[in-house]
Amino acid sequence: MKKRILPFVLYCLLIGLGVILCMVFLPRKYNVQNLRKRANTQYWDLSTGSKIAYTLIPAKGIKKPCPIIYLHGGPGGSISDHIISILTPLADNGYDVYLYDQIGSGESPRLNNIFEYTVERHKKDLAAIIKKTAANKVILIGQSWGAVLAVLFTADNTEKIDKLIFTGPGPIFPVHQELAKLKAPDSLQLSAPFFSNAKGNNITKNIRTTAIRFFAETFGWKLASDYEADNFSNYQGSIVNRSTVCDTSQIPKPEGGNGYYAQIMTMHSLNKVSDLRPKLTNSKITILIMKGQCDNQQWGFATEYMQLFPNHHLSIIPNAGHFISIEQPEKYIRIISTFLSKV
Repeated sequence: MKKRILPFVLYCLLIGLGVILCMVFLPRKYNVQNLRKRANTQYWDLSTGSKIAYTLIPAKGIKKPCPIIYLHGGPGGSISDHIISILTPLADNGYDVYLYDQIGSGESPRLNNIFEYTVERHKKDLAAIIKKTAANKVILIGQSWGAVLAVLFTADNTEKIDKLIFTGPGPIFPVHQELAKLKAPDSLQLSAPFFSNAKGNNITKNIRTTAIRFFAETFGWKLASDYEADNFSNYQGSIVNRSTVCDTSQIPKPEGGNGYYAQIMTMHSLNKVSDLRPKLTNSKITILIMKGQCDNQQWGFATEYMQLFPNHHLSIIPNAGHFISIEQPEKYIRIISTFLSKV
């Protein structure tokens, strides 16, 4: 009897192992929106080795001396048609407005060596981009991760910054986790979105994506092609984006363009950055913080921006989530325009 059972058990184990290997190594497909290239996309060849896709909304009338550079979220996000349209009025006010896809995302090329997706690479790319604009100082608008990048860049380049605008800012790294427990004043009437990033990540992850991340962060290997990995990131984004709004009917439609390896490897790098807060203490730079009433980022993280930058202006946007420009586009651009004109 035992002689019969043993081969059967081994057979089952081999089948199970084969199934697991197939789940790990066989490529997967995701029904997502492919990246649609824009006809007016231009490219910078930077001294860092990065080729960066960007859109310029040229200033009208008398040009202001400080151009605006928009830093998208993510990491691994991209510029959307929506945000280009929303920010166009700033050009009507005399600002050159630059929006670029960070390396490894959007229309910017993917890197072969994914260990090169680092915070330092992003900071150096931004410095090279500012040099391309030929401006002495710039205004940065940072959305979510873009706000984090703006802070880390500013710490080492305060002389290049005129003003900073943070929308839905993420936590400053290294993260002070105790800030996540800080309760917002009742007067602000903040509330959590109906969905969370954690729920979205749990829904979308599978054994293959877990393995892809492990091999990427540990060995720098692309277990999946950029095409497959980016499609997964776009699929994941379509689910996680449920956490970015107050009104569920306003969940943004995916436009494609996410860069998966840029996302996970930049985060891998971000968790190792040194603390640059001492360089920013009592900074004289004037900042605007815009936070949606249903922002998925904890209130305590926003307070740290106000502590580092005493010259701050805070605006809480009712009936808006993490993507303020989606649910309250008129208020979004009006508040930014007013800040730039009066400060």
